[in-house]
Amino acid sequence: MTPPPARRRRTGQSGTPAHNLPRRGAVRRAQAITTYGVGSLIAVDQESFVVSGLDDAETSWRTDESPRIHERRLARLLGVRYFRLPPASDEDSKDGMRVRRFPVMHSCPECTELQRHRDFNPPEGRSVCGTCEVDLVPSRFVVACEAGHLGEFPYWHWVHRSSEGGTGTAGQCGGKLKLRSSGRTASLRSIIVSCDCAPKPEVSMEGSFRKDALKDLGLTCRGTRPWLGTSAPARDCGLPLRTLQRGSSAVWQPVLKSALSIPPWSDGRSDPLAEHWEKLRKYDNRAAVEGYLDAVFGEKWPISLDEVMTLLDAEREEDPDNETASTFDHRYSALRTKEYERLRAGNEGSEHTRDEQFVCEPPAGDTAPLDPLGVTGPMLVKRLREVRALKAFTRLADPDSSTESQEMPLSAGDPERPLPWLPAMQVHGEGVFLRLDEKLLGTWEKTIGLAARVERMRTAHQRVLEERAGDHRRAVLSPASPRMVLLHTLAHVLIDEWSLEAGYPAAALRERLYAADDMAGVLIYTATSDSAGSLGGLVAQGEPAPLDRTIRSAVRRAEWCSSDPLCMETEVSGAGGTNLAACHACVMLPETSCEHNNILLDRALLVGTPEDPGLGYFANIVTH
Repeated sequence: MTPPPARRRRTGQSGTPAHNLPRRGAVRRAQAITTYGVGSLIAVDQESFVVSGLDDAETSWRTDESPRIHERRLARLLGVRYFRLPPASDEDSKDGMRVRRFPVMHSCPECTELQRHRDFNPPEGRSVCGTCEVDLVPSRFVVACEAGHLGEFPYWHWVHRSSEGGTGTAGQCGGKLKLRSSGRTASLRSIIVSCDCAPKPEVSMEGSFRKDALKDLGLTCRGTRPWLGTSAPARDCGLPLRTLQRGSSAVWQPVLKSALSIPPWSDGRSDPLAEHWEKLRKYDNRAAVEGYLDAVFGEKWPISLDEVMTLLDAEREEDPDNETASTFDHRYSALRTKEYERLRAGNEGSEHTRDEQFVCEPPAGDTAPLDPLGVTGPMLVKRLREVRALKAFTRLADPDSSTESQEMPLSAGDPERPLPWLPAMQVHGEGVFLRLDEKLLGTWEKTIGLAARVERMRTAHQRVLEERAGDHRRAVLSPASPRMVLLHTLAHVLIDEWSLEAGYPAAALRERLYAADDMAGVLIYTATSDSAGSLGGLVAQGEPAPLDRTIRSAVRRAEWCSSDPLCMETEVSGAGGTNLAACHACVMLPETSCEHNNILLDRALLVGTPEDPGLGYFANIVTH
């Protein structure tokens, strides 16, 4: 996929660019977090690059093109002081997000030679064969390991492998590699790699994608990190290597963490103190805090002393109670718990200034019609701000299925001087929050057969987590529970319904689940800042009357699927058996809308099954 051309043209800015680096295409800011982030591969015209790490970004990202954004709760969770938007460059800018050429191995379609890019002697600034004057083709194949390392496909070893599976004299024969296509089929069998040494070996790429294909050659990961350049020397990793297509989604998966801006942090007034919170937290009395603010800001403080103390108290409320609860997962759960409490309590806009970024009010109508549905506490989120930060990335494994040890950082990193920021984007939108009645939910969770059905999904998901972690002791626990799967599936059918009834594209809406022993809520909100963003249309759907119609219609639509009876009666569904009655014809959503990669879904928990209607939480409003 080629990134779209630059459309932004701004004037009124003068000055010579700080660097003189050539441009190679353009991407949107959101893509720099979700699609083309650090360590990902990006195709530009006939060339291929890897997005560079953040080690040089402090100087190469201009402050006017890459402003800071603040979200204290998320920054504290991720161990940084602030975030930065990816650069939005001007026409005269020479620096934006830096890239490095990768893969280095290229082939010429005319002379069929396969070698490093520089060995073709291309003219400066062009990627053409110096002899044939035709565009070079980057290698279609790369190798990666589950630790996040990335490398060139070992063509020398592949073509010189002996009949016994050894590596032969790869790299020592003195011959030149060539790559051509026989044109007979579209399979790997038609891609022929050869060497002009004597005797001339010639093999196809068939079998190169086998799980143990490179292991059989005696090759393991060397720990190469091309996105960090020479600042990151290769260290032997030793993990098995897998062959991947250059454009495969498995080559790069972002690890995104997000937070809603909620009071008392949501009016932006505390942003000038972003660099000072760690020091302020060391003081436990007003006099000490007052002395620090006087020393730093003099007579003109950004906010009052009372507001500073309120913010410090709010931050300490999210502190872990003990060392066991200090892990990243526990702290992230505490962040979600605070959001849930604020969504329940609300924050009426009439009481705040225009700078308030979180406005949440109860609907004006009577909510009694929702009681028979087991739905309670709907709230209209008329204004919200979400900050999504790129924490790290993974390869081969889904980020939600990885332990932190498999996450690859965004920079080479100096332990003594870590980067004080991470790249992030912010979304302003609106949403609808609703909860399930705890009493009815508790009764439903005791339904015979329910726990066993969900346990099948949880066991399958846990098995996947353990396989990807390598060591089952390092695997995270599956979040699957009856209420979590119920809320997840309900969110999907509501998004589908609103995409049909309210005119929202499904990819423009996003779920945010709050499922725990003391939480049972779901927030559905606009996940994009374009024309499908904050126009009031979604909030209008949260009024009791239309919400009642939407839930009833969505649940009844979930009664059937065009793949039934196979979909409803299946014993295993989804990747690794992590779904049950769920498929692309009924409840699955675009990847941008789902928090859990379309796993842990089962519409039988909404409507029951023909054999056991009582499994459905909404069994009273459906007919079989």
